[in-house]
Parts: sequence; structure tokens; C-alpha cells
Amino acid sequence: MAKGRIKVQCFQDDSYIPVDGSKVTIRPSGDNSQARTNYRVDLVTDSSGATQPIEVDAPPLEYSQNPSNNAPYSLYDIRVEKAGFEDVSIRNVQVFPERTALQNVNLTQASNSRASRAKVIVVLPNTLFGNYPAKIPENPDKPLPAPSSGVVLPKPVVPEFITVHQGSPNDNTAPNYTVNYKDYIKNVASCEIYSTWPESTIRANIFCIISFTLNRIYTEWYKGKGKNFDITSSTAYDHAFNYGRNIYDSISAVVDEIFSTYIRRFGRKQPLLAQYCDGKNVTCPQWLSQWGSKYLGDQGKVPYEILTYYYGDDIELTTAEQVKGSPSSYPGFDLAIGSSGEPVRMVQQFLNRIAENYPLIPKVAVDGQYGSSTAEQVKVFQSIFNLPQTGVVDYATWYKISDVYVGVTKIAELRSENVFYPPGAKTGYRGIETPSFHYPTDFL
Repeated sequence: MAKGRIKVQCFQDDSYIPVDGSKVTIRPSGDNSQARTNYRVDLVTDSSGATQPIEVDAPPLEYSQNPSNNAPYSLYDIRVEKAGFEDVSIRNVQVFPERTALQNVNLTQASNSRASRAKVIVVLPNTLFGNYPAKIPENPDKPLPAPSSGVVLPKPVVPEFITVHQGSPNDNTAPNYTVNYKDYIKNVASCEIYSTWPESTIRANIFCIISFTLNRIYTEWYKGKGKNFDITSSTAYDHAFNYGRNIYDSISAVVDEIFSTYIRRFGRKQPLLAQYCDGKNVTCPQWLSQWGSKYLGDQGKVPYEILTYYYGDDIELTTAEQVKGSPSSYPGFDLAIGSSGEPVRMVQQFLNRIAENYPLIPKVAVDGQYGSSTAEQVKVFQSIFNLPQTGVVDYATWYKISDVYVGVTKIAELRSENVFYPPGAKTGYRGIETPSFHYPTDFL
């Protein structure tokens, strides 16, 4: 039997403050035919809030390489317990062969009142294996917001957070979730494609997800209609999104590297509304086919070749100049042994502060000189946050350091009605079945 891996990391609330000493129990889900039924493992999180990756049973790799009725992933249930915090259960965590399923868990401090039931998060089937509504086609050329709606951004920017509506656009009973933008992209990609696909295919699909998302934000597509959210989790309108689900190491690494790069037509400002379909149950001329992009990746096509195959030759990849929520922008070059100056000093300062919450990270002198000690400091940080352990501060590492620094220096306050309460807590949503909605076509 093939093997995959599970790694759990626990944080306090929606910050990057780790929760050590958390008890983590992993066992096969009740309907898991791909794993030993008597399997169970008990783990404890370390000072970084993380468990060691553990090997678990997974189905054969070939199940995810072509459309099949065989489940391409195995399913596991995870329960997290820590004194002083509310218990969390995640059901049906999906594990692919030869990949690490990364399960982040945000623990909420328990109230002094009587004990509440464990928060329950249910991972829904991947869109390529489940039954979801097909995307309703729409004109990719969107009008920009009217001046009365506020200041129109001269260029797209990467937001710090994105508000996702759980339901169809006109379902006023559905809750909103406010989540970190990069985490949102990782979540969507983990819902929409298979992590075992070629890296070029994964990149091409993530470019589509990023571009579509930034188009919704840049054009204020929903907020311009009076809605209090940026995008929905309805596959009929936008992307699948499943709060609290696991992501994958192969997807996470790509998103960290390209999260601010999007597709646009030559001569256009707005990101391309890069619509796509599965290419099996639904065909979609002039849209990207997910399965088709997989086969192009198998042929050795690079991401841009995959994208132009579907969207035409008049597209380009461009990077947003501004990333919101970051104390400072990437300096434009990698930092490595021999580098010096203010960017190095800033990295040293940030990592020294992060080390107060992550004691495995060594502290160094803040001297603006990138020597072997700074490289080791960076390498330890990269290992904790699932980045390639190069000891070099590249684009992905710079912004991950920035994210974590912001997260440990201030615990984000609850964001009014935009805060998401995990299913089974305050929303009453159980999420056991794939949601189904009535989708009025006149909304588009």
C-alpha cells in the first residue's frame, strides 16, 4: 500500500502564536477503505506547535492521475485537545500518496463557563471527485467600480485578508469567513486540484485561482452589488473553499512563491477572470480544463504554455507591486551569505522577535551582515513553516517571515460579523454533505 504523511500544527486563535503540548489523535475515518481500520496514533505538539510528520496509508498514485471512481486519497479524523482551549475535531482529512497533508488548527481559549462541545470541521470531497455545480459562464471583462463606491485602485494589490461567503451570492443566511489571503489560495487549490499532479500543472492552476480571485477584488464584483464579502465558496460562481481543511506541501510551496502573480490580457489592468472546468464532467472551450492541464503537464509543458493553450497568446504573467499587511516590501533580490544592509537587518530583527515564540529559532546579532548564523536562523524558520530549507531569504521566505512576525506581535482581534466560527460551534452548520444551492442566473 502507498504511503502519505500528515503533519499537524496548532496556533492560538488566528495568530501565529504556537500552542505546544497539544494532544493530537489521528485515526482513519469511518468510511475509509484505504487504511487499516485499527490504526491510531497519539502525538503531542512541540514548542513550534507542530507534530512530526507521520506516515499513513494512502491509495495507489495512479488513482489521482486519471479520472476514476476510485478515491484518490484516504481519509483520516484528527482530534486536538489542550487544557484551557476548546477541543477541535477535523473529519475526513484527505491524504494523497507521496504528499504531506498539512493540517493547521486554530485553538480558541475556553471560556470559564461550562464546557462546550468540540468544534467540528468536516472536509468536503475534492471538486474533481465530489458532486458540485458547474461554473456559470460569465463575461471576463468586468467594469471597474464607479467612483461613488470609493477610490479605484490604479493597479491590483494583494490583500491581507479576503472575506468568503459560504453559499450562493443571494443567500443572506450563509455565514462569512474572513481568512488570510494566501491561506485562502492554498485552501482553494487543495479543494480544486490534486496535489500529486505535475508541478507545472499545479502552478498553472494556481495562477488561474489567483487571477480569478484578484479580479473579484479589483473590480469589487460583489461589494459593488452591496454585498459584504469579496467572493463566494460556490463553484457555480467562484471557487470551492472549505474552511479549516488540510492543505498540501506541494501546493503550499507553490502558493508561497507565486501568490502575487496573476494573468492579464495585454493592455488590460485587471487580472484575467480565469474561468475553468474539470474537463471530464464539463467541457469548457476557451477555459482551462483541469484534467487537460494535467495531461499537458505530463507532456512537459511549462505553466505559461498551459495557460496560453487555453486562454490564447495575448496573455502575460505580472506581479502585483503591493502586498498589504506586510511591514516592508521584498527588496527585489534574494538575501544570502554575503548580503548586507537594511534588508538583512530587518530579517534579523523579525526572526529574533519570532524566536521569542519559537525557541527552536536561534537569535543572532542584528548587524546587517548575512553570515552563517543568519543562514542557520533562516533555515530553522523555513523548516518550521514548511518552506524549502535553503537558508536563503527568497520572495516566499521574505513574506512568510513578514506574515509570522505580524502574527506573533499582535493577536488579531475578532472581526465583527466577518469572523468565521468553525462548523459545529456557533453557525450550526455541519457540512457533512456537499452543499447544494439554487443558483439564479440573473445575478451575473
